[in-house]
Amino acid sequence: MSEYQRRRTAVVSVGGVKVGSPYPIVVQSMTNTDTADVNATAAQVRALHQAGSELVRVTVNNEAAAQAVPDIVAQVDVPVIGDFHYNGHLLLTKYPACARALAKYRINPGNVGAKRRDEHFRTIIEVALANDRPVRIGVNWGSLDQQLLTELMDANAHRPEPLDARDVMIEAMLASALRSAELAEECGLPHDRIILSAKVSGVQDLVEVYRRLAQLSDYPRHLGLTEAGMGAKGIIASAAGLAILLQDGIGDTIRVSLTPRPGGDRTEEVQVAQQILQSLGLRSFTPQVSACPGCGRTTSTFFQEMAEQIQTHLREQLPRWRERYAGVETLRVAVMGCVVNGPGESKHADIGISLPGTFEEPKAPVYVDGKLKVTLKGDTIVADFLKVLEEYIESRFGAGALLVNRPL
Repeated sequence: MSEYQRRRTAVVSVGGVKVGSPYPIVVQSMTNTDTADVNATAAQVRALHQAGSELVRVTVNNEAAAQAVPDIVAQVDVPVIGDFHYNGHLLLTKYPACARALAKYRINPGNVGAKRRDEHFRTIIEVALANDRPVRIGVNWGSLDQQLLTELMDANAHRPEPLDARDVMIEAMLASALRSAELAEECGLPHDRIILSAKVSGVQDLVEVYRRLAQLSDYPRHLGLTEAGMGAKGIIASAAGLAILLQDGIGDTIRVSLTPRPGGDRTEEVQVAQQILQSLGLRSFTPQVSACPGCGRTTSTFFQEMAEQIQTHLREQLPRWRERYAGVETLRVAVMGCVVNGPGESKHADIGISLPGTFEEPKAPVYVDGKLKVTLKGDTIVADFLKVLEEYIESRFGAGALLVNRPL
């Protein structure tokens, strides 16, 4: 990532979390509980926060949800954002405790009302001003301002060389976001209280609209592929789109909008977002494990079992390690399955083990900081390696290591 350079944007404070180019890219997520259910929503907010979400958004779609917001916020330790569509102007004015409790308001310009759009928009901005709250103006191609889109379509039809419908749609998204930001500032909202997003569900469309948005303004940008989908499709599409933009230096907050399986773990979207940032070298959240995929040289299941055991150990121990070992999330571990790439990959990691492949001599060399530390044999290889791993973490990240490495 030596060529990576973040595009300059303004800085917006969201409940104490700084969003903007001088600060780390922020991971956020959204609940899928009924917001009116205080206990269920608060529990999911806490779970998302514990998984690493630094901002959590909740739907505020009716009076019961608005009434529940202050009680939810009182039970959590992460900034909570309110997502408003159609009736935000009513809910924020009728329930001032809700407006005060939220750290930020998200407005969709296409969903603030048809006949009195600007008036309703101004009302929300006035509430934001009264409570000193930032606003995300979030345009979505599934709910685009139809009046604006029609105007641009009509104008396009009279061009000597009309654009195709996709290009007009992108123009409409950009115009909606920027006109709304301009209106918000005209109403008195400071420049550093505005975040923009322009979400679509296609990777190439996402890349184009955000690249153009980055050229047209310096508002912080929230990235996300909307309606990304379920499982591998949603993960891969999100990673593809966000990685291109992040590598371009575009993006200040991100969300991975996965459709969970019935009863599935909502925190998966947080883990995917973190992994995208960590894979790009932009932030570190958890120790990374390199493991080969296996081949005909690794026909035994021992290799897969050990890789899973080590990965599970790292995940389970991370909360404890974070409290004791500053920087442990940057740890790189290699678990390799045979002699072909095993020793070399292990040497490149901070600590790595090269297991014996099929028909290879039953021994497993362990490398620490590029040098052979010990060769393990027998039935206790996993336990022995985990012991070496714990010792390495203590020696590198423990208090004694900090004293040894502290400049005089």
